[in-house]
Amino acid sequence: MKRRTFVQWSLATALGAPVSAASQSQRFDEAAEILEKATGSGQISSATMYVKQKETSYSRRFGKLASDQAMFLLGSITKPICVTALMTLFDRGEFKLADRVQKYLPQFQGAGRDQVTMEHLLTHVSGLPDQLPENNALRRQHAGLPEFVDQALRTPLKFAPGTRYQYSSMGILLATEVARVISGKAILEFVNRSVFERLGMKHSALGLGAFTLDEFVPCQTEFAAPEAGAGDPAAKDWDWNSRYWRSLGAPWGGAHASAADLALFLSEFLGAQGQVVQPETARLMVTNRNGAGLTPRGLGFDVGPTAGSPGCSERTFGHTGSTGTLAWADPATDTVCVILTSLPGGAVQPHPRGLASARVAAAVQ
Repeated sequence: MKRRTFVQWSLATALGAPVSAASQSQRFDEAAEILEKATGSGQISSATMYVKQKETSYSRRFGKLASDQAMFLLGSITKPICVTALMTLFDRGEFKLADRVQKYLPQFQGAGRDQVTMEHLLTHVSGLPDQLPENNALRRQHAGLPEFVDQALRTPLKFAPGTRYQYSSMGILLATEVARVISGKAILEFVNRSVFERLGMKHSALGLGAFTLDEFVPCQTEFAAPEAGAGDPAAKDWDWNSRYWRSLGAPWGGAHASAADLALFLSEFLGAQGQVVQPETARLMVTNRNGAGLTPRGLGFDVGPTAGSPGCSERTFGHTGSTGTLAWADPATDTVCVILTSLPGGAVQPHPRGLASARVAAAVQ
């Protein structure tokens, strides 16, 4: 415990040093030094950082990584990726944001469910919980996605749709179930074909894809979130490192990608490039859709300064993952920042990913 406290203090102290006026590459080196210290101390096993500003890119790997293309379990960064696949159907006129979810999932009815719209699901104001009460039991049983969907369709709403904000993995699950119903394709196949292949993300997959389990970076599960086993040895057959979880392809947290691939994904929205979704749809997804008094959210994305680091603009968008990942883009500085680590996000505060990200944000101002 004393060693971890010292590492936290030293990393936080490093952030307080003035930003060098040297070259952009050297300023990114200062961000990288935070991750270098964290891996050197043993706090983090593996990490990678990829930054792109305008025409300049910077890539570093740390700890046990042997390749810049190492693929990490993204955690909740999976959400905007899966929502992007769904929005290709929006572009084709297959659904509207104001549509009631019940139109596509008739079982989702009663007790306020009839009022939930597609937009409610995508902006975390549906009333659905983050995780199901049965989450751990389902994972212990190696349940498939249809079993999670069945439970989510029947779980009680916590509030009237649209009246409050509550981060909801199950809302994203039902949104991607709508994508499955409309497209007729399993969400794993649909995401891989409509997002990863179109963007040339060759080191990415929802679930295992064409890769083997040993091609992915292991998580430090002793610090895992409660819904991922929290380091319990009895959870090894369903925790973040298990074959079950890595192959399930949960649309709320089961995607894998390299840092450079994730930067390709964010760049689709930074420049509204139109390779996956239409430019106007890309802009829609990274614009706040929630009303006054509710946490700002785009469609699948976190938006606003808190989506990045201190100093980022109101136009910033991105996401973090409880597995220890972070990714944001800021149109004001034409910057993409991706930091992937094996240390779960809740393991330590401040987390090195956040400290390094703040260095990047300061360097590009």
